Amino acid sequence: MEPEDGGNQTAVVTEFIFLGFSSVPHGQAFLFLLFLLIYLISIVGNSLIFTLIQLDSRLHSPMYFFLSHLSCLDLCYSSVTVPKILVNLLRQRHTISYNQCMAQMFFLMTCAGSECALLTVMAYDRYAAICEPLRYSHLMSKKVCVPLATASWIWGILDSAIHTALATNLSFCGANRIDHIFCDVPPLLKIACSDTYVNEMALHAASVFVSLSPFLLVVISYVFILSAILRIRSNTGRRKAFSTCGAHLVVVIIYFGMANVNYNRPSAGYSMEIDTLISTLYCIITPMLNPLIYSLRNKEVKEALRKVWLGGQKEGYTFPHK
Repeated sequence: MEPEDGGNQTAVVTEFIFLGFSSVPHGQAFLFLLFLLIYLISIVGNSLIFTLIQLDSRLHSPMYFFLSHLSCLDLCYSSVTVPKILVNLLRQRHTISYNQCMAQMFFLMTCAGSECALLTVMAYDRYAAICEPLRYSHLMSKKVCVPLATASWIWGILDSAIHTALATNLSFCGANRIDHIFCDVPPLLKIACSDTYVNEMALHAASVFVSLSPFLLVVISYVFILSAILRIRSNTGRRKAFSTCGAHLVVVIIYFGMANVNYNRPSAGYSMEIDTLISTLYCIITPMLNPLIYSLRNKEVKEALRKVWLGGQKEGYTFPHK
């Protein structure tokens, strides 16, 4: 076992110790129940949305096609971090092996990058539906939607592969105490004893290309969308258009806001409590909120749930063809 105080500069780190819950040593049972509840809501909510979209043909439209990918991403997002947190809350020492830490970081950043890209694609889908309704079937045909969804996953994998490869080259000189509750790039850079300049530059570059740039594209899309909505003369039409975009806009603001705060901050960072809170909101709470915000309040999803529950389905809208 390597030393935990970093005193031996030649020691090889084989495991890390999380300090994220060290300030609440007597609240482990409460935290376990809280994270278990969050995880169950996230798993049930996202699984329900994904299943309904597959079962109900009326939900086989581009918007729900991308939403099914978002639900799948959020399932992965929650499962990458929360199970290990739950296990550690049942143990006296909150540890993770070096290899598990690198794997957790890889899948975490894959989900983060993929979700940024997917939310941008979903904004483009809403732009096409509202601003180009006559060309919507052509712009968002199956031949377009499938490559866009695939590219979103590949985008996240490539970004994650770069950060993970750079992280495996870091030296920790026996320092293995992480001021966090799961493995992520910023807390690992804090305890590394080797030069982290390249890692930090890669992190800032990713915050621009993987997070900030997609967010700006979403903003541009919504400028055009809002402009088109305001030109609608019917109040009913405006309300319907706003309702189809409002939930997505809320998810975008929450997710991209937390992402930029989490990865694009001063090198000194914030306190351990603030770091843990931001990362928990970004990586754990958001996947739980997405199905509640985006889907479970949607009339079509509620109707699909009722039909599936009653054991009957009606034929409806299908994927547009070119």
